[in-house]
Amino acid sequence: MKNVVKILRYLNGYWRFASINIVFNLLSSAFSLFSIGMLLPFLQILFLNDVSILKGVVSKGIPVFKFSANGILDYVNFLLAKTILDHDKVFALTWVCIFVVISIFLKNTTRYFASFFLAPLRNGIVKDLRNKIFKKSLELPLSFYSDERKGDMMSRMTADVKEVEWSVLNSIEMLFRDPVNILLFLVSMFLLSVPLTLFVFIMLGVAGFVIGSVTKSLKKTSLREKEQMGTMLSIIDETLGGLRIILAFNAQKKTDEKFRKVNDAYTSHMVKMYRLVDLASPMSEFLGVTVFSTVLYFGGKMVLGEEPSMTGALFITYIAIFAQLIPPAKSLTTAYYTVQKGMASMERINKILEADISIKEIDSPVKAPPFNKEIEFKNISFAYRKGDTGWVLNDINLIIPKGKTIALVGQSGSGKSTIADLIPRFYDADTGEILIDGINTRSMRLEDLRSVFGIVTQESILFNDTVFNNIAFGKTSKEIETKLLPDGEYLEEAVIAAAKIANAHEFIMEMPLQYQTNIGDRGTKLSGGQRQRLSIARAVLQNPTVLILDEATSALDTESERLVQDALNKLIKNRTSIVIAHRLSTIQNADEIVVVDKGKIVEKGNHNELINKNGHYKKLYDLQTFK
Repeated sequence: MKNVVKILRYLNGYWRFASINIVFNLLSSAFSLFSIGMLLPFLQILFLNDVSILKGVVSKGIPVFKFSANGILDYVNFLLAKTILDHDKVFALTWVCIFVVISIFLKNTTRYFASFFLAPLRNGIVKDLRNKIFKKSLELPLSFYSDERKGDMMSRMTADVKEVEWSVLNSIEMLFRDPVNILLFLVSMFLLSVPLTLFVFIMLGVAGFVIGSVTKSLKKTSLREKEQMGTMLSIIDETLGGLRIILAFNAQKKTDEKFRKVNDAYTSHMVKMYRLVDLASPMSEFLGVTVFSTVLYFGGKMVLGEEPSMTGALFITYIAIFAQLIPPAKSLTTAYYTVQKGMASMERINKILEADISIKEIDSPVKAPPFNKEIEFKNISFAYRKGDTGWVLNDINLIIPKGKTIALVGQSGSGKSTIADLIPRFYDADTGEILIDGINTRSMRLEDLRSVFGIVTQESILFNDTVFNNIAFGKTSKEIETKLLPDGEYLEEAVIAAAKIANAHEFIMEMPLQYQTNIGDRGTKLSGGQRQRLSIARAVLQNPTVLILDEATSALDTESERLVQDALNKLIKNRTSIVIAHRLSTIQNADEIVVVDKGKIVEKGNHNELINKNGHYKKLYDLQTFK
C-alpha cells in the first residue's frame, strides 16, 4: 500500500482530472442506484390489487421527504398511489420503465465521461514516471552503475514501467470508481436494513482476509520474475555485444545453455504468477456467491418469520442493491491482485528513484573560476566502495599548472584514470580536496565545473546519429535550432573547422551523405581511428579550458595512431592537458610526467629526469623499448 501511495503522489498536476472523474463516478453510482430503486415501485405496482390501500396513502397527503428507508418509501408510495388513482397501473408502469431507461442512459454516459477524464491522468502519470526515472539515471554517480547490470537497468526503465502502467494504472479507475460505488450501495443497504448490512460487513471482512493472504505470495513471485527478466536482458546485451568473441571461442553452446537456464527460471516464475493471478476471479466470485447466499438465507428468515421485520418487496430491493455491490467488490479484488503484481515492478523502479545521489551540489554553489592558475590535489584518498580496506588512491598531492601538459603513467589498475575522474567529480574523494584556483570543486556548480573540461577516452563513445550531431553533441537545443553559437559563429562552420583540426574532414567528405551520414550504433560503420577522430572533433568544438585524454591512442593501428596523435597535438596546443598513456612514446614531450603505482604517486619529472632516476618510469620505458 505504501508504494500505491507513492504512485498517487504523481497526481500533482492532475488533480483536476481526478476530481472530475470522482464527480462523474458519483453521478454514475447515483443513477445506477436510482435505476435499482425503481424496482420497489415496480414490484408494488405488480402485486398491489387493493385500491383502498392506495386511497388511504393519498388521503394522508404528501409526506415530508426524509433521507431514510421509510421516508423515501413513503414519498415514493404517495407518488405511485396518486399516479395509479389518477390514471391506471399501466400508465404508472410506463413511467417507471421510462425512468429506468433514462437513469441507465445517464449512468453509462457519466461512466464514459469518468473514463474520458481519467485517460490523461493515467497516461500523464506514466509519462512523468518515465521522465523522472530517465532524469534520475543521468544524475546518479558512475559508481551506482558499476554495481548494476546494464540489462537489469534497461528492464527497470522499460518493462517495469510498462508493468506499472498496465498493472497499477489500469486499475486506478477501479480504485477511484469502485470504492465510491461500494460506499453508496452500502449506505443504501444500511438505510434498508442495519442488522443485515452489519452481517454483510462481517462476511466481506472474512473474504478480504482470505484474498489478502493469497496476494502476499503473488508480490514475491512477481518480484522474482522481474529479477529474472533483468538477468535475461543482461545476457542478451552481453551476447550481442560480444558475438565475435563467442564465435571465435566456439562458446555458442555454453552461452545458449546459460540463457536457457535463466529463461527456464523466468518461465517457471511466470507460470506460478499467472496461476495466482488467474485465481483472483474464481476465488472472488466464489466468495461473493457464498456471501450472497448467506444474505439470502438470513434475509429470507427476516421476511418469512412469524413477525417479519422486512416486506418482500423491500427485501427484493435490498438483494438487488446487494447484487450490484458484488461486481465492484469483485473488480476491486481483481485490481488488488493486479496492483500487488505491479508493486514488485514499482519496488525495482524505486531502487533507482530512491538511490542516493552521492555527487551533490551544496545549497549555494559558486560558479567555477575562469581557471587562471592551477588545479591542486590536496591529500586525496579514494575507494570505490565505502568501507573498502584497499584504497584506489592513497594520499595524492599534485599540482597541475595552467597551460601545462601533465602525463599520468603507470601499470593498469594503478589509479591513473581515477585521478582524472575525480577532477570533474565523476566520483568524490573520501578524504582531501581538489582545488581550482584555490576553490574547492565541491563548492562549485556541477554544470559549470564540467564545462571546463573536454574528455577523449580510449573507447570512442558515439551515438546512433549523424556525423554532424555527434560532433555537435552537447550543444544546446537553441544552438542546434538557430545554428548559431553564443559568439555568433555559425555552428556548421564550427563543426567543419573542428573536424579539420581532428583530421576527420577528409574521410567525412567521402561518406555518402557527408556530415549528415548516420554512423550506426556506437559508430559501428566507422573504423577505430575514424571513431576516435570524431571524438576529438567533438572535444575541439567544446573548446575546453582543460583537456583530459584517457589513453586516446592505445587501441589504434600505427597509421590511425599517427593521424589521431597529430589531431591531439593540435588540440592540446596552448591548452592545459592531462594525458593518461600506456605508450610512453606519446608523452615524452609532456611538461611533467607523474608515475602512479598502487594508488600512490611514486615519481615526478620530465622524461629525461625520470630516465636518469632509474626508477619506476625507467623500468616501464625499458619494457616498451625492449632494452
